[in-house]
Amino acid sequence: MAERRAILSGSVFEERIGYARAVVDGDRVHVSGTTGYDYTTMTISEDVVEQAEQCLRNIGAALAEAGCGFGDVVRVRYLLPERDDFEPCWPVLRRCFGEVRPAATMMVCGLADPRMRIEIEVDARRPAGAAAGGAQTR
Repeated sequence: MAERRAILSGSVFEERIGYARAVVDGDRVHVSGTTGYDYTTMTISEDVVEQAEQCLRNIGAALAEAGCGFGDVVRVRYLLPERDDFEPCWPVLRRCFGEVRPAATMMVCGLADPRMRIEIEVDARRPAGAAAGGAQTR
């Protein structure tokens, strides 16, 4: 049977809503839509580029706990309330994904909180033999 583990970031939203930051399902890692909240302080910048950077830090932490990294990402989805906010984020996104070239989609849609200006979701495939450290089994 394939390993299934939930990875929690400590965000209060995970408990309130009932989800995990990421789920490891065998060699696949599904990272939930991740916003620019700094979960240690539960604050969010007003700047979309800073939010994108924090999204990627949050995602990177989840991927590392799952036993992989940005190089293992096969799919990325960008969700933004304002189309014009996407292009300023490109340099930040390119730093993580420029060499990887995952399949990508950008959607303009409402987000859960009006302070949120970008949300990023990724799917990755763990390298053979990778172990998820410290993840909670569900």
